[in-house]
Amino acid sequence: MPSDLVALQRKLKHEFTDIDLLTLALTHRSRAALNYERLEFLGDSILGFVVAENLFAKFPDQPEGKLSRMRASLVRKETLAGLARELNLGEYLLLGEGELKSGGFQRDSILSDVFESLIGALYLDAGMSTARDFIESNFSALFAEIKPAKNFKDAKSRLQEAMQKRSMSLPNYQIVATSGQQHQQEFTVICTLNEIAVEATATANTRRLAEQRCAELVLEQLATQSTNAGEL
Repeated sequence: MPSDLVALQRKLKHEFTDIDLLTLALTHRSRAALNYERLEFLGDSILGFVVAENLFAKFPDQPEGKLSRMRASLVRKETLAGLARELNLGEYLLLGEGELKSGGFQRDSILSDVFESLIGALYLDAGMSTARDFIESNFSALFAEIKPAKNFKDAKSRLQEAMQKRSMSLPNYQIVATSGQQHQQEFTVICTLNEIAVEATATANTRRLAEQRCAELVLEQLATQSTNAGEL
């Protein structure tokens, strides 16, 4: 078995009985006619169900429409691509030469697809319990943070929109520190704005979550500035 697949299985916390399933889940259509698309179809359905199941249990008083909007915010392409990056799935993708040259291993659409294809592969290899464990482990922080009253655009998107409305450049995010073992790392990120003396620092167990928390803090500062300006 290739050493890179051994490392990936450690990240997935599952050793495949059928290693060909894992290889297939990583194979893009640019590489082979037999690729991950069918597994992606299956994984998408399983992901939607598990996310719906968790939201149904977490918010017993919320109506169907609100639950649907929360689910949509959790399973959108950008969210899945971010989770795929936390697992460094781009390193394991099997791409054709054209996709390799064009940076397909970094593309949100491919990363989100392969995240779902892996769910399908886990389900076929070990059943629903294993697939559910993978989803709930990777979504745990997102499940903890989501609220019915929340604006379902994530903080980074809302901050980007705020900067664009002001005709300002996009925020800068930089990792300033990491700590802990590889499987339990914490990332400290700083977010700065070029045109305004505003910055924020946050620490979380994923880079994506640290960036989101930074963006939320910056948005709070901008809101405070706007309120104070209105009082003058």
